Amino acid sequence: MEYLQGLNPSQRAAVECVKGPVMIIAGAGSGKTRVITYRVAHLIRLGIDPFNILVLTFTNKAAREMRERIVGVVGAEAKNIWMGTFHSVFAKLLRVEADKIGYPSNFTIYDTDDSKSLLRAILKEMNLDDKLYSANFVYNRISAAKNNLISWQEYQQNDQIQADDFSGGRGQLGKIYETYAQRCYRAGAMDFDDLLFKTNELLKKNPDVLYKYQNKFKYLMVDEYQDTNYSQYLIVKKLAAINENICVVGDDAQSIYAFRGANIQNILNFEKDYPDLHVFKLEQNYRSTQNIVNVANSIIANNKDQLKKTVYSEKEHGDKIKVMRAFSDNEEGKMVAEAILQEHANKGLRWHDFAILYRTNAQSRSMEEALRKLNIPYKIYGGLSFYQRKEIKDLIAYFRLTYNPHDEAALKRVINYPKRGIGDTTVDRLIVSANQHQISLWEAATDPAKYLDGRTASTVSNFIILIQSFQVIAQTMSAYEAALHIAQHSGLLKDLYEDKSIEGLNRHENIQELLNGIKEFSEREDIEEKGLDVFLQDIALLTNDDNDKNKDADTVSLMTIHSSKGLEFPHVFVVGLEENLFPSQLSLNSRTDLEEERRLFYVGVTRTEHKLTLSYATSRFKFGTLINCEPSRFLDEIDAKFLELDYSAKPATGNPFFDDEKPDNRNKDIFSKPKPSASSPKTTSVLAKAHVPTAGFAPSDMTKLQTGMEVEHERFGFGKVINLEGNKPDIKATIFFKELGQKQLLLKFAKLRIVE
Repeated sequence: MEYLQGLNPSQRAAVECVKGPVMIIAGAGSGKTRVITYRVAHLIRLGIDPFNILVLTFTNKAAREMRERIVGVVGAEAKNIWMGTFHSVFAKLLRVEADKIGYPSNFTIYDTDDSKSLLRAILKEMNLDDKLYSANFVYNRISAAKNNLISWQEYQQNDQIQADDFSGGRGQLGKIYETYAQRCYRAGAMDFDDLLFKTNELLKKNPDVLYKYQNKFKYLMVDEYQDTNYSQYLIVKKLAAINENICVVGDDAQSIYAFRGANIQNILNFEKDYPDLHVFKLEQNYRSTQNIVNVANSIIANNKDQLKKTVYSEKEHGDKIKVMRAFSDNEEGKMVAEAILQEHANKGLRWHDFAILYRTNAQSRSMEEALRKLNIPYKIYGGLSFYQRKEIKDLIAYFRLTYNPHDEAALKRVINYPKRGIGDTTVDRLIVSANQHQISLWEAATDPAKYLDGRTASTVSNFIILIQSFQVIAQTMSAYEAALHIAQHSGLLKDLYEDKSIEGLNRHENIQELLNGIKEFSEREDIEEKGLDVFLQDIALLTNDDNDKNKDADTVSLMTIHSSKGLEFPHVFVVGLEENLFPSQLSLNSRTDLEEERRLFYVGVTRTEHKLTLSYATSRFKFGTLINCEPSRFLDEIDAKFLELDYSAKPATGNPFFDDEKPDNRNKDIFSKPKPSASSPKTTSVLAKAHVPTAGFAPSDMTKLQTGMEVEHERFGFGKVINLEGNKPDIKATIFFKELGQKQLLLKFAKLRIVE
């Protein structure tokens, strides 16, 4: 078994332990994927039938990579493993067993937009205030309930939930949840959360089905176990109950998805479920330099809820971690862009060697502007995916309706696109009739004369005949031929072709790209079923990192830290390290939430291979108002010996860190916070404070300002006016600030105090 030779002792021990419950705690960059793939390959080499192995991941990309590696070790038989994301695996299982819980096997999978669209329709029908009951809020509330396996009946009967809803003025949530669930059921649709919620329901209500899959899946492996929610936890626990050959892999230090329902306690308390657990720790980091690993260790050491491990690296010591201070968010963007340009020019790095990571999407603006000014190519990840574009969703709605005509969201989307004279009033009348008779919208539309006047009924009837013709065609044609036929005969291709605007041409090209993708799908040799319905399920279950196509383009990557998980880059900038931003303001009242923010910072730091830069601004615009910012407490938690400060401006005279004549003072605390007590753990702080305005600061009358005067600015400190130019009201002052150097300010906005 030569494939075992390349593993370190900890990795090999984890691979070879195949019986009983196993937990592999995998530090960042420790070769986790390699261990999972070799462990599965090892099971097959030991004679385990691939049909009896279930591997659950969180992205399709991870599943594909693992399967390819396993095939490379044991051959084509690895294709028989049940492997994929939780949602894709259990969607496949539900296709077989859905009739046992009253669903058709061809159920539609609603994406988030479909679900919110249906909720908006329900809220409108119930005449509810969209400010109090926004579709986003209601969707998140229902999603959280499903992830905790709370049905609409249990939701309505739970006194605590009801008390919370009524105290918040949203006492109709239980009724909305009920209506939403019933409408999905009548439409033969499941939303993303239902794929797990209904799997739990299936296994709970059908012991024979549970027993069947307990005996089928004799060996279970779960990747990223720290990100599982209660629903996922319960499915895995049920399936593993007989054989207990379950292996979970994860890192509690990278648990960052509580907002999606992930429960870190699943991994922290795993041993309570399996007392005879075998635990293996992968602690050698193969990705990052020792300095970066040291910083990451010092950060996560501040968390109380964790499984202890000592991550180390045998790579070079590496550069110290650079900390940059800017005086505004725009200046921060400029400093980051200039640093990237310099590294690119001086060291011959590619643009795609750089990543800029931030806490919130809104922070990308200042970074984008700075990169554009220097003509640095970049790509923002996590934006609108290909399959979320309107024209793509329109054509896919036709496909969905062809295979499941009861799909209400798809029917409403295309019944009048391209325009065929079926207006909103007609659709609303059909919806009301469907609700009154407890039937689907499609069923109401197939008997239009019963609900509509003659001419409108005829138009609706023609649309129904069109969809029925697609249903016949889809049974006899390949996925690509059926898709092309539907695109042409629905009128959608013609409508886009006739729009000669740039946007129209782009939309037409996107449809062609979708059809190309379906043709490629039809010709794949690694799958047996190639129908258009199978293609629909594949794209419905895409995760975010499956949507970005041009990943090899030479561009700087911009993304939130949440989006960066699982990625790595030679040079990473983590920006916006300020209190109330990172950690976020919402996390500061809870130790649990603050620890998740710290884990998020840990994830950002450990994306780095060679060079890490951290930055913060001392002021930032928020909701149109300029606010002063304090450096993040997370920076304070890093020992100064691992850091190198790169401040563009020199702070006040006499600051020991910047006094070249006192190099021995460089590790002294120069941050303006009180010293911690002797009992509290503390590393050396290296942050300098921003200017504090003079007590009673008030801007002076700028008509009195003259060259040579001393002035004070709220953020920039004290300076001297060296030039005035322009005419009222647009006079500009050039001022030399003691801490910043020369700046040019527009007087009507400058808010300067003349020093008497």
